[in-house]
Amino acid sequence: MKNKNLAKKVKDLRKRKGISQEELSENSNLSLRTIQRIENGESEPTGDSLKKISNALNITPDELIDWAEIEDNGFLKAMNLSALTFIFFPLLGIIVPLIMWTSKKDKLKNINKIGKDIINFEITWTLIVFTGFIINVIFLAKDFGSNGMLTPSFIISSQIRILIFLIIMYGLNILLILINTYKIHKNKEIFYYPKIRFIRN
Repeated sequence: MKNKNLAKKVKDLRKRKGISQEELSENSNLSLRTIQRIENGESEPTGDSLKKISNALNITPDELIDWAEIEDNGFLKAMNLSALTFIFFPLLGIIVPLIMWTSKKDKLKNINKIGKDIINFEITWTLIVFTGFIINVIFLAKDFGSNGMLTPSFIISSQIRILIFLIIMYGLNILLILINTYKIHKNKEIFYYPKIRFIRN
């Protein structure tokens, strides 16, 4: 089934772009016979072949692979919601979705993109939260160095500042997870921001 779905995807994309099998063969540096066997579902292309075909069709390998995978929005929603474990401990919001993603990687449609987006966002979010705590400690140390003690007013303002910061950060994380779970349910593209692309491939 996977070979047939992938074969259909390659064939449909090639025709949509008005490219003949000979042109795809030339642009991808693969033999014409290899292209024909892939389009007929007679053989499963290697990772290198997928990359060459993707480049020739101006798409990413993930987009080509994901089309060939089965759909399971239920698992995708569960993986997305699993990031809520950050509430108990920030690193869980990275570890749990990562375990779920790797367990189904390249087996479900759209799992690669969604998995990477969730994990990249959670890593970025965790770094921002820990950076916020570090900055607060630096301010406390600076106050102690200036006065030889931590003044009550500074401690209270510091606690209020951290509380507001955490409410904003935790609220943002929960909100984005819930919104994106709904988007997955509706087969719409998810959006996580801010995120640094720690995981690219």
